[in-house]
Amino acid sequence: MRISFVALKLTRYSDSQSILTAYSREYGKVAFAVPAGKGKGASRLRALTMPLSLVECETEMRPGREVLPLRQPRPLAVLTDLHGNPLKQMMAMFLSEVLAIVLRESVPDSGVYDFIEGSARYLDASGSGAVANFHICFLMHLGRLLGIEPDTSTYGPGYVLDMRDGIWRPSMPIHGDSLGPEESLAAVGLSRMTYANMHAYRFTRSQRARALDMVLRYYSLHVTSLSGLRSLEILRSMF
Repeated sequence: MRISFVALKLTRYSDSQSILTAYSREYGKVAFAVPAGKGKGASRLRALTMPLSLVECETEMRPGREVLPLRQPRPLAVLTDLHGNPLKQMMAMFLSEVLAIVLRESVPDSGVYDFIEGSARYLDASGSGAVANFHICFLMHLGRLLGIEPDTSTYGPGYVLDMRDGIWRPSMPIHGDSLGPEESLAAVGLSRMTYANMHAYRFTRSQRARALDMVLRYYSLHVTSLSGLRSLEILRSMF
């Protein structure tokens, strides 16, 4: 059967084989066996499956099979700037690493898939100067689709964000997973960020880093730990 997927992470498994982690429209998170090595075929496949690449292929689903064959792959879209621009390439690498960890279940979700695909296309088409806040905006909206978005209806002036419960409170909770009033107000502002208005959020590098830390901490509390992201420090040095 033919399926569509977003490439996330290519991991070397042996001298002759790598494992491609991807998110498919039809089956959710999947893994494909792809040839490794230095041949033309392997090099072409690596180029085709770079982070956030949009691909369709033939495969065969069987009960109990965890790693699928990847046959006749072809791009659903040629994202030239996404994979040729160093800033966008780093952004794609970071988001793909996050997605490979966060999207743990193999249950398909067309809303999540469509969001990731649309975001990859948007990032490719955007000007380089408009992408500095893209990763923060992406993670805020992904959280909404995953059902972990904080409830902004609970916010009031001077309230603090209880990171564990995902609500704003009039006073600090007993546990330490909360933000002070100033950052809690900033979190409300982040919830209103969209791809259309993200360029209007004028952050310094340290402010952007803090906003990202806040979002990643929230994900770690509600989904899974993101403390070991390899691409995070490189991303910080570029944005």
